[in-house]
Amino acid sequence: MIKQTQWKKRLAIALTGGFIVLNTAAVLAAPMELSLDDSIALALMNNPIIKIANADTESANWGITAAKGAKLPSVSLSHSDKRSDSPVSYGNPVGGVTDNFSNNVSLSLPIYSGGGIEAQIEQAKLNFKINEVGMDKSRQQVKLDATTGYFSILGAQNSLKVSQESVGMMEDHLKNVQAQYGVGVVAKSDVLRSQVELANYQQKQIIAQNGYDLAVSKFNNTLGLPLDTEVKLKDELKTDTYALTLDDSVKYAMANRPDVAQADYKIDIAKQGIKVAESGKLPKVNFSANQGWSDATFPGTKDQGWSIGLMSTWTPFDSGVTNAKIKQSEASLTKIKLEAQQAKDGYQLEVRQYYLSMNEANKRIGTSQVAVDNAQEDYKIAEVRYSAGVGTNTDVIDTQVALTTAKNNYIQAMYDYNTSKANLGKAMGIAVSGNSK
Repeated sequence: MIKQTQWKKRLAIALTGGFIVLNTAAVLAAPMELSLDDSIALALMNNPIIKIANADTESANWGITAAKGAKLPSVSLSHSDKRSDSPVSYGNPVGGVTDNFSNNVSLSLPIYSGGGIEAQIEQAKLNFKINEVGMDKSRQQVKLDATTGYFSILGAQNSLKVSQESVGMMEDHLKNVQAQYGVGVVAKSDVLRSQVELANYQQKQIIAQNGYDLAVSKFNNTLGLPLDTEVKLKDELKTDTYALTLDDSVKYAMANRPDVAQADYKIDIAKQGIKVAESGKLPKVNFSANQGWSDATFPGTKDQGWSIGLMSTWTPFDSGVTNAKIKQSEASLTKIKLEAQQAKDGYQLEVRQYYLSMNEANKRIGTSQVAVDNAQEDYKIAEVRYSAGVGTNTDVIDTQVALTTAKNNYIQAMYDYNTSKANLGKAMGIAVSGNSK
């Protein structure tokens, strides 16, 4: 009796433990629920593009420190050990082998560089600004990637649902055809044709499932999640009102897009490059101070000597090298100005492209929705007529094809609208929430 009681207790414990394990596994396997805002926040936190941009900005900041260092004093230390063998001479009656150990401390401070150092410092500051604005650009790109990835899953999810519905509708139709064939109402060709159509829809469902799985993997990669993470999206594809006109959108882009600011900063850097080249025509003045020690015994600290002074250098003629560098810098400025204008024209074209695509998709949403409603009604009529023996199998199949096409057209229009709007925001340089311009 005691053994039986112990056996029952062990069984109860095992069953309870198994229940807990199963429930824990179920919790662990639960999909991650994400809104669009959640997805963007995760991407901004985990995406390596942001981390790379941060590293570039930090590097550029240290570049300013390095450039400023050229204006500050520098101190160098030197030590030398020397042994020499000198012949006896009038000036050296002893001759023979001698040792010399010397130490030297030097201080150097540039007084005037012809504006070259100052221009290089300004270039470093402008380069930092380029990278700082590049942070905004990277954040906007990551937001766009997360947003389009989110919409891609929604689009693929809806397409998969349409495929599943189509398979279900064709399965129901096939049962109807087989039933009518069984009583001799229709020919076997109707059964065969319906089976072929069902196989075709099943093929499309497989493709749609694969498209959904790939969309999820790409989305997880953007968010920095394991690629096999199962996600459940809270939002849906939707349309809303866009208030700005095309001209207003272009003006906003020219005033706010990070690429525009970067193009202007590059022009300023090129202008400072001309100043650096022109400094080669001007004199350079440096202050120097030296303290030295030397002795015949190591470490050489007996005899002392010092000096201070100003050193001026000027190269009035260098076979045209400086002039060539100036011309080279001027040509570089001209090129960068042309590239900047070309880029700005491209940005305006990009805004126009996404604005018009968004409007086009918005119009397609309305017409495709009407098409879905009409195709749905047409399919029902064809199905009823076939069941009543006054319609053909081809009519049913054709109306289902039209219905499936209309649904997919609607989904595509919704996807195009949302992605075009997201791309338009990126093209305009709309700042990411919590990110200053």
